[in-house]
Amino acid sequence: MTNSPLQVNALIIDAADPERLAAFWSELLGRTVVGRMGPYVWLRRENGLGLGFQRTDEPKSGKNRMHFDITSPDPAAEQQRVESLGGRRLTQYDDGGFLVMADPEGNEFCVIPEGTFELDDEGRAHYLA
Repeated sequence: MTNSPLQVNALIIDAADPERLAAFWSELLGRTVVGRMGPYVWLRRENGLGLGFQRTDEPKSGKNRMHFDITSPDPAAEQQRVESLGGRRLTQYDDGGFLVMADPEGNEFCVIPEGTFELDDEGRAHYLA
C-alpha cells in the first residue's frame, strides 16, 4: 500500500444513448471519439482526464449531484451553440446568475466566463447580461 494521493482518471456519464451523448460532448468540447468497448464510448483524453459515456437502462431522475463547469469567452454565444447541438437552457436556475444548460439527456452543466468573476454572499454569479 502506498501513501500517494489518488487521481481522478475519468468521468463517466450514464446514458440511454451513449453514441448520441458522446457526439454532443465531442462537438461541444472539441474532443474526438476515440474508442468504443461494450457499453462505453470514450472521448479523447485531455490533461490526463478521460470522459466516457456508459449505456444504462435507467433514466435520469432529479438534479445531478455533480456537474461540469465549462468555460467560454462568451457564455451567451455558447448558449446558442449548445442549443444548436441539442442542449437546452435550464431557466429554473436563473436566480443563481449562472448559465445552466442541459445536454440532450438532461445532464446539467454550467457555462461560465473564462477567468475570474464575482459571486455575492449567497453564491450567486453576475456575469450574465
